[in-house]
Amino acid sequence: MIPIVYTVYGFAIFFMIAWICLWLIHIMALSYSKWKLHRTVDRSAPEQPYLGVSILKPLTGVDPNLFSNLETFFTMNYPTYELLFCVEGEHDPAVMLVNSLMQKYPQVAARLFIGGMCVGVNPKINNMQPAYSEAKYPLVLVSDSGIRMREDTLLDMVQHMTENVAIVHQMPFAYDAEGFAAVYEKVYFGTAQARLYLGADFLGINCHVGMSSLIRRCALEEAGGLAAFGDFLAEDYFMAKAVVSRGWRMRVASLPALQNSGDKSVGALQARLKRWARLRIAMVPTTALLEPLSECLPLGAGAAWAAGQLLGAEPLPFFLVHVLVWFLSDWLMLRSVQNGSPPFTKVEFLLGWVWSECCAPFVLAAALLNPEISWRTRSYRLDWGGRAHELKPKLKF
Repeated sequence: MIPIVYTVYGFAIFFMIAWICLWLIHIMALSYSKWKLHRTVDRSAPEQPYLGVSILKPLTGVDPNLFSNLETFFTMNYPTYELLFCVEGEHDPAVMLVNSLMQKYPQVAARLFIGGMCVGVNPKINNMQPAYSEAKYPLVLVSDSGIRMREDTLLDMVQHMTENVAIVHQMPFAYDAEGFAAVYEKVYFGTAQARLYLGADFLGINCHVGMSSLIRRCALEEAGGLAAFGDFLAEDYFMAKAVVSRGWRMRVASLPALQNSGDKSVGALQARLKRWARLRIAMVPTTALLEPLSECLPLGAGAAWAAGQLLGAEPLPFFLVHVLVWFLSDWLMLRSVQNGSPPFTKVEFLLGWVWSECCAPFVLAAALLNPEISWRTRSYRLDWGGRAHELKPKLKF
């Protein structure tokens, strides 16, 4: 009987400690966002000329926003950069779109690379490898196709690239758009994702997401170059790990990355979240145990039970207050990441927030039950540690 009592109290103490730690992360991330994000970009003339930047843009297919997204890279306010567009095949519709932009902006140094080079199983790395080999500047910006740039974004990133820094990455966020899927995307990236991203950066934990990442090329070459990460789907995580292990540092830029995919849907976003969860579980297996405790509802339920066991509190009122305060905290976090009011009403935020929080445990469960990763037309399976193996298509008879 006594061991059972000790076990119950042990679990209760564990939940209460987790609950307190998560609220400390809330406070830390919100405070850090106020200081870190949307700082004024210094437009004065620098003492030393800014380093040139080679921008790698891996493309596959087109969507309704691709033209306008890519056009923002031709109109940036930065003195020296080149655009290196990477396309897998000459018949990809992105080829015609890129050529039209290059004709529209002949004053911008831009080249198109077709065909890629196989250096591993990661199609993004394979696609970028020829352009990376011919990049001529000491800084390399890897930027996904769905990213939309402000004219001063690159300047902001370069200004964070101080002498001992090798990677400057943007915190993922979402560009303003209409529809429930856009609300869901902005709520997720502006609350749960932003909280953990900023908290990890403040604590010095590797949180590198490579959708918009500026890298010092000499540091990347020390780690084996781009090709060294061709066997990893989460190449951004392992790239940052390798670079930091050599004494370099990372920084998060003050302007978030604006994702602006033209094909927004609830299913597409959840597919991305499942893929990311599978990658995290393979890279850091403890994720499967600890990640549910970072979510509002599972943590609140556990803490409410623990408060009843340890403090004699009523579980239901405790849980409801927990959810309410978490909701208000997330609203403040979203406003901080947005740098103002989001482009939807508080009622829409409530609906998006409830949907996001209710779906989170099921997204993680789906990732655990099916470890196979689907990425565009390919499928992969990961070893523990993150190394990927491409699965061959099953023959149909």
